[in-house]
Amino acid sequence: MNNLGLLGSILSSLINPPPHTPSTEWYQPTVDSTWQIQLQGPANTGYAVDLFILDLFDTPQSVINDIHASGRKVICYFSAGSHENWREDSDRFRSTDKGHALDGWPGERWVDIRSRNVRSIMADRIALAAQKGCDGVDPDNVDGYTNDTGFPLTGRNQLDYHRFLAQQAHDQGLAISLKNNVEQVEKLLPYVDFAVNESCHQWNECDRLAPFIDAGKPVFHIDYLYANDPLTRAGFCHVMNSRGFRSLTLPRALDDSYRFSCAD
Repeated sequence: MNNLGLLGSILSSLINPPPHTPSTEWYQPTVDSTWQIQLQGPANTGYAVDLFILDLFDTPQSVINDIHASGRKVICYFSAGSHENWREDSDRFRSTDKGHALDGWPGERWVDIRSRNVRSIMADRIALAAQKGCDGVDPDNVDGYTNDTGFPLTGRNQLDYHRFLAQQAHDQGLAISLKNNVEQVEKLLPYVDFAVNESCHQWNECDRLAPFIDAGKPVFHIDYLYANDPLTRAGFCHVMNSRGFRSLTLPRALDDSYRFSCAD
C-alpha cells in the first residue's frame, strides 16, 4: 500500500471505527422475539413474551428477579440524551450539561452528549443496569443532533456518543438498542443489537430499519395510532409482519392501559 492509500485507511478508521469487541458475551434477541414495554406504573409481567423493556430506576429488583426466574429477559430503559429532574442522579449534571427543554416533556432538558461528565453519568447508569441484572439497555433520546438542544451537535457527535454507549454496554455484558434515530441506522448497525422504534409507519421511515432484519437483529416497533381502529390495525399488522418487525399498539404513556400485539 502506498503512503496515500495508508493515509486514507487511517482516516477511514478514525471516522468509522470498527465495532468494539470485548471478550464478554451478551444477550442477543432474535428477530422473532416477542416483547412488551412499560415505563409507568407497576410492571405487568403477565404477558407471555420473551423480553420486557422496563425503567432502569423505577423497576424493583424483585420484578427483574421474577422475570429471570421465569426464563425471560429484561431490557432496562433510561434516557441517554436528556436530564430528567426527578431521577436519583439528576444532581450530578452540571448547569453547562443542560440545554433546551424537550417539547412536551416537563422537567426534561437535552444534555450535551460531548460532555465528559454526561458520559460518566451514562457509564454509571449502564453499570447500574448490569448490577441490577438487566440483560440489555434501551437508551432513549439519542437523536439530539436533529433537535433544538441548545448545543451545536452534529451527526458525527451523535455517532461517537452511541458508539461510546455501545462499548460501555458490551463491556458490562449487556445488549444495547438503537432507539429511533433512523438516519444513522447503517452506521450504527454493527454496534447495536436491536432497534426500538416509535411510529416509523407514521413518518414513512420503516424502510430504513430493514437492515436490522437483514442482519438478523430484531426491530421492536410501537404504534400509537390504531388502538380504536381494529380494521386499520389489522392491515397495519399485516404490513409490519411482512417486514419481520415485532409491532405493538400501545398508549403514549406506556403505562399498560392497553396493548395490542401484531404477533397475536
